[in-house]
Amino acid sequence: MRKVPAARLALGKPEAEASSLIDRLLFFDRDFNPIEDLHGNVLPSSVKPAASFWEHFPELDKSAITLAFRSLDDNAQPLRISGDLGAAGSHGLTIYRIGDLFAVVRSEERIDDERATLLHLATHDPLTGLPNRRQFSEDLTALLQETAGASETLSLMQFDLDDFKPVNDTLGHAAGDKLLQSAAMRILACLSSDDRAYRLAGDEFTVISVGSGHPAKAHRLADDLVAAFKKPFTINGIAVFVGTSIGISTAPSDGTTPEELMKASDLALYTAKKEGRGRAKAFDPAMLELLEQRELLRRSLRMALVQQQFYVEYQPIAEGGCMVGFEALLRWHHPILGKIPPASFIPMAEADGMMPEIGAWVLEQACHEAMKWPENYIVAVNLSAAEFLTSGLTDRISQTLDLVGLPPERLELEITESVLLERTVNNIDTLNTLNVLGIRISLDDFGTEYSSLSYLKTFPFDTIKIDKYFITDLETDQKSQAIVRCIVNLAHDLDMQVTAEGVETPGQAEWLHSVGCDRLQGYLVSRPLPVEAIDEFITRADASKVHARQ
Repeated sequence: MRKVPAARLALGKPEAEASSLIDRLLFFDRDFNPIEDLHGNVLPSSVKPAASFWEHFPELDKSAITLAFRSLDDNAQPLRISGDLGAAGSHGLTIYRIGDLFAVVRSEERIDDERATLLHLATHDPLTGLPNRRQFSEDLTALLQETAGASETLSLMQFDLDDFKPVNDTLGHAAGDKLLQSAAMRILACLSSDDRAYRLAGDEFTVISVGSGHPAKAHRLADDLVAAFKKPFTINGIAVFVGTSIGISTAPSDGTTPEELMKASDLALYTAKKEGRGRAKAFDPAMLELLEQRELLRRSLRMALVQQQFYVEYQPIAEGGCMVGFEALLRWHHPILGKIPPASFIPMAEADGMMPEIGAWVLEQACHEAMKWPENYIVAVNLSAAEFLTSGLTDRISQTLDLVGLPPERLELEITESVLLERTVNNIDTLNTLNVLGIRISLDDFGTEYSSLSYLKTFPFDTIKIDKYFITDLETDQKSQAIVRCIVNLAHDLDMQVTAEGVETPGQAEWLHSVGCDRLQGYLVSRPLPVEAIDEFITRADASKVHARQ
C-alpha cells in the first residue's frame, strides 16, 4: 500500500474553505478508535465514524501521523494534512485536540464547472481571450522565482499599438474592438511555446518569454512583432494600419522583481516611441539616468518661479540699420545644475501646466523693462501654445499693459504655427481681440512646421519670422534663397513685415536686404543681453546712428 508523506503535515490555522468544499466531522479517542458517545450522548449518524481512523485513511503514514498527534495539546494549533488521501475528491484533513479526543474535519472537493468558468473570467480578458493583468502579475512573480532558482534569464516585453486612437475615433469602438482581437491573434502567431502574451488594458499588451538564449531571443521576437504589425489589418472591409512600439527588459540584468522589470521595459518603450515609434528598444541604464534627471528638473521647475531662479535676457532687433526693439527670452539658472536650456524646460513646463503662470511673469517683466527704453522701441514676447489656449488670456494681457503703462502698440506677441493647428472660432476671436487692442502679432518660426498658407489668410498677423534654418546656408544654397525670397514677397503682398532670425554674417545680412527683408535678428546684430547691459547697448546704438548721419 502506497504511503502518503504527501499527506503534508502542518500546524497552523486552517485556511478558509471554498464554498465548493463539503466538510464531514469525525471523532476519535487517543488510540484512534471511533467515538460512539460524546459526553453521554449518542452521536448523530451523520458524524459517526464507521471505522477507526486508520480504516478511514489507510493511505496515511501511521508512524508520522501518530507522532504528530501526540504533539497536540489543548492549546496547540490544529494539525493540517493536505494531499491525495485516496478517496475520490479528497481534499485534506484538519485535526483538533479536545481534551482526550481528536476532532477530525474531512474536506471533500466537488468539481464545479461554474467555479472553473468564474476563475477563467477573473484571470482572462473577455475581448481577446488573453490572460489579463491579474494573471500577468501572478505569472511574472512565479516565473521570476523559478528562473532565479535555476540561474536562468527571462525577458519581458511591453508594447502598445501606434495610432490606435484614430481607429476608435474614425471607425468607432466596435471596429477598435475587432482590431484588438486581430492584434491578439497576430501576437500569438509570433510566439513560441516558451512565450506567453497578456492584455493589460486598452491597447497595452505584454509578453513574458522564458527559455534559453535571452536576451537575444527576446530581441528577435520583438523584431518579429514589429514586422507583423507593419502589415495592414482589414476591419469591416477597410485596410487599417497600426504599428507597434516595444520596450524590452531582461531578468536578472535589468531587475529581479516585477516592479523593476516593468519600470525598465516601460522606460524602453518610452524611448522607442520618442525615437520614432514602430520599433523595439531594449532597456539601457542610461534611460533611467535621463528619467531621473528629467524628474529632478520637473521637481525643481515647480519651485523655480517662487525661488526667483528665472530671469529674462533681451536680444536686439534691427531694422534698416537701426535698433527698433528687443525680444524677451526666458532663462533658468538652476542653483545646482547651472543654466538650463529653454528647449529642455519649456516643453516640461507646458506639459505640467505651469506655462501660463511663468508666461504671465515674463510678460510683466518684459513690459516693465520696455518702459525704460526709447518710446519707439518694441518688446517681443513669446506666447506658448499652453498660454494661448488658456481662457482669459486677452484680459490678463490687457490688465498687465494697464498696470505697467506700456502702450499696446509697443508689444509684439510671437506665436508658433502649432498654436493654430485647430482653426477654431476661439483662436480667431483671441487673435482678433489682441489685434483690436493694438497689440502686434508675429508668426514665429515660419517654414519649419506646417506652413499652411490658410493661416496667413485667416489670421491677422503683423510680422512673419523666418526661422534660422533657412538663414544658415543662405549665401550658398539656392533652395534656401528661393524659399526666403518667396516668403518675403508673400508677406509684403499681404501687408506684413518680415524678420529674419539667426543672422550671423554680413553676407547673410546683405542678401536679406537685397530682397527687402525688413528686420534682422541674430548674433551679427547682438547676442541676447542681460538687463544691466541694455542701457549701454542703446546708447552705443544711438551714437552709431548719429555718426552714420554725419
